[in-house]
Amino acid sequence: MPRPVIALLTDFGTRDHYAGTMKAVVLGLCPDATLVDISHDIPAHDVLTASLELAASYKYFPQGTIFLVVVDPGVGSARRGIAADTGDYRFVAPDNGVLTAVLKETPAKRIVELTERRYARPTVSRTFEGRDRFAPAAGWIGRGVDLSALGRPAGDIQHLNIPAPRIEGDSLVGEVLRVDRFGNLVTNIDHKLFLKFSQSGSIGISIGPHRIPRVVGTYADAAIGEAFALFGSTDHLEIAINSTSASEHLGLARGAIVTIRKT
Repeated sequence: MPRPVIALLTDFGTRDHYAGTMKAVVLGLCPDATLVDISHDIPAHDVLTASLELAASYKYFPQGTIFLVVVDPGVGSARRGIAADTGDYRFVAPDNGVLTAVLKETPAKRIVELTERRYARPTVSRTFEGRDRFAPAAGWIGRGVDLSALGRPAGDIQHLNIPAPRIEGDSLVGEVLRVDRFGNLVTNIDHKLFLKFSQSGSIGISIGPHRIPRVVGTYADAAIGEAFALFGSTDHLEIAINSTSASEHLGLARGAIVTIRKT
């Protein structure tokens, strides 16, 4: 039987003990687990970015991977903890919409609420449920415990309202959803939609007040300091500047509007 893979995604950073302590709890229950860090550098409390980063990464993991996702501005509140099973993967997370993007692509076959106390630590801190509720649940799943043992069916869960691109006359209008660590502005316009919209003729691209002169195949195709568009690793349109942060140089961030016009 293969060793269980448990992948972690949090906003805990690496300066404090939080991420390491969660790993310790998982390994205490499931010592054979292979632990993988997707990221611990999600901006604090940024559930949308966590949802997008999870969706960008989960499909590259082996079938059966368990994802332990703790970006939880509602820690200690009445928000629920949940575990979801899509058939190929299982996810443990707060019920705050962080699974929205994944479950849109791969609907869950089962979702349960983490209500069974025997699968949490004896005392659950109101400020560190990642350690005391979510990490134990992931560890027990790794040991082979079925989701149904963790608690009752969750029913409807929370979903984020993730902006979608839209057609307005002769324009395709999108929005920047995240800024990566290189300052690239990643939009919600995917390659398939872009090709469908642009197949009938030439187009022009602008973001905020800035015109973007061309679409290139990779970052090195542009001159140093040149602003351009390309389709990055998630197959979504990005606005970038070679060797420079586009976000800082253009003064733009999440929510900036990208417009593709037929010319």
